[in-house]
Amino acid sequence: MPSAKFFWFLPTNGDSRSIVGASHASSHHTVPPGYRPPTRRYLAEVARAADRLGYEGVLTPTGTWCEDAWLTASALLAETERLKFLVAFRPGLIPPTLAAQQTATLQRYSEGRVLLNIVSGGDDREQRRFGDWLDHDQRYTRTGEFLHIVTSIWRQEHLDFSGAHYEVADARVSAPPDPLPQIYFGGSSAAALPIAAEYVDVYLTWGEPPQDAAAKIAKVRALAEERGRRVRFGIRLHTISRDTSEAAWAVADDLLAQLSPEQIANATALHAKSESEGQRRMTALHGGRIDQLEIYPNLWAGVGLVRGGAGTALVGSHEEVANLILEYHSLGFDEFILSGYPHLEEAYWFAEGVLPILKRKGVA
Repeated sequence: MPSAKFFWFLPTNGDSRSIVGASHASSHHTVPPGYRPPTRRYLAEVARAADRLGYEGVLTPTGTWCEDAWLTASALLAETERLKFLVAFRPGLIPPTLAAQQTATLQRYSEGRVLLNIVSGGDDREQRRFGDWLDHDQRYTRTGEFLHIVTSIWRQEHLDFSGAHYEVADARVSAPPDPLPQIYFGGSSAAALPIAAEYVDVYLTWGEPPQDAAAKIAKVRALAEERGRRVRFGIRLHTISRDTSEAAWAVADDLLAQLSPEQIANATALHAKSESEGQRRMTALHGGRIDQLEIYPNLWAGVGLVRGGAGTALVGSHEEVANLILEYHSLGFDEFILSGYPHLEEAYWFAEGVLPILKRKGVA
């Protein structure tokens, strides 16, 4: 079994000691206590810490409330030495040939430190803000065409292609990126899984209980094998790791105490109606209830009460968190994309507390 890789997260929508993020702050014209704006200086602090602490890379997210992922990665590559940048990207907002060119350029400038995270988009309202009016399943069809064009022109001199969403003639880049950027991708719907099996290097899922997550990646593995391919698997989780279990759960309880019943009810109703299958699965883990948030030993669904996307956290002593990671790893997950509130401090808690245990166990 290969060693696991551990990534951290760049909070490009701001940071704080609260799980109420900048999107909610902007909606309600308030900010959490101790809010840290996503300035270049602060994000550079987080990136440099991740670089020093030995993380493989950082995920640079995309979305309405985030700073632009491409520009953020470009700015922070110069602030780091070995750290990779997993740049989230939405097909359909930029033509595939231009995206292939941008990625190839950044790969050369970074000397091979760029990875690409394809986000097809699960929220119709957000997609329309960017001028994208395709429905959920059409977006995944377009993603397949996008990845076909991008990967083809990275590997050959030119491409002529005519599909439902794109038509290109003599598409090419000046020189292919070296190495070819690894492609990461997430999606839980029936429309998403074949795209993962056909095109991606790493299939990502949000943090469901181990057996549920394993069942999902088994489907992708089978689809990939039908196509003669092998796919690696990664999981996106938050983390609260402390010297003792009691100290970690106290932090989780404090995060929960900052949430109002109105915030939880509004977010739960919004997320339950999401077009994203993955978001609906996250919401179903807690159902808006605060009395059953430990949905599996040391797996806490409290983050998803108010935040979209990844909604679960590893919570416990360093040993307990390491053991749960070992369980996920034994089921086929080789890449862990982690985050915590605030991201600067939590990067140290995990790297100094959990990674040494995983190294001793031969996982990290």
